[in-house]
Amino acid sequence: MPALRIQNSPMPGFALGMGITLTMLSLIVILPVGALLAQGASYGAEGIWKTVNTPRVWAALYLSFRLAFFAALFNLVFGTLLAWVLARYRFAGRRLVDALVDLPFALPTAVAGIALTALYAPNGVLGGIAKALGGKIAYTPSGILIALIFVGLPFVTRTVQPVIAEIEQEVEEASATLGAGRFHTLRRVILPMLMPAALTGFALSLARAVGEYGSVIFIAGNLPLKTEIAPLLIVIKLEEFDYDGAAAIGIAMLLISFTMLLVINLIQIWSRRRIGHV
Repeated sequence: MPALRIQNSPMPGFALGMGITLTMLSLIVILPVGALLAQGASYGAEGIWKTVNTPRVWAALYLSFRLAFFAALFNLVFGTLLAWVLARYRFAGRRLVDALVDLPFALPTAVAGIALTALYAPNGVLGGIAKALGGKIAYTPSGILIALIFVGLPFVTRTVQPVIAEIEQEVEEASATLGAGRFHTLRRVILPMLMPAALTGFALSLARAVGEYGSVIFIAGNLPLKTEIAPLLIVIKLEEFDYDGAAAIGIAMLLISFTMLLVINLIQIWSRRRIGHV
C-alpha cells in the first residue's frame, strides 16, 4: 500500500501560486514604484522639495486630493444606496440600471470626458440650464467633481452589493421583533456589517479619482491655480522632458495617497474588530 502524502498547506500548488503572485506583483506594482522612487532619489530631496514647493503644484495637489475625497465620500453614500436598491428590490428596468453601473468601467476615459463636457458645457443640455440660472459647471471644480464621481461610483456599488445580498432579511426581522426601529436597526445592525466593504469601496473610489486624467482634462479647463489637476502637471513635465520634475510630483502624490489609504485601512481594521466584539 503506497504511503500517503501529507500536504503542509491546504492549498494545492501554494508554492507555485505564491511565486506567480509575487512575480506579477513585482512587475506591476513594486518595479514601477521602485523606478519612481529611484528617479526621485537621483534628483535628491532638495530638488523634490524645490519642485513641489511652488504655488502651482500645491494648488494642483490640493485640488486633486480635495475633490477626490469629496467624490469618494459622495460615492460612499449614494453608491451604497444604489447597491441596496439593486440587491434588495425588484423593479422594471433593474437589469438596465445594474448594467449602467458598469459603464464607467467599459467606457474609455477620454470618451467619458468628451461626453461630460458636451453635457455640462455652457452650450450643453445641463450646462445651458445652469447658465440660465446664473451658474457654470464645466471648466470649474464642480465639473471636475462630477467627472470624478462618474468614474468612481461603480467601485463602491460593486464592492458593497454582494455583501448586502448576503445579509439575511431575518436579521432585520429579528431586530424589529426585539423592538428596534428602522433607524436603530440600520445604525446598529446593517451599517456595522457593511462598514468594511464600504470602506474598501471608498478607498478604491478615492484611489481612482486621485489619478484620474482622461475624463477630467476636457471638463476641467486646466487653468493654473484654479482648475489644473496634479496628473496634468505630471504630463506637462513629461512633455517638457523634465523627468525629475514629473517624478517629484509623482512622489508627492504617492506619499499623500499612501497616508490617506493607511488611515482608511486602520479605520477598516478597527471596524472589523468592533464587529467581532459585537
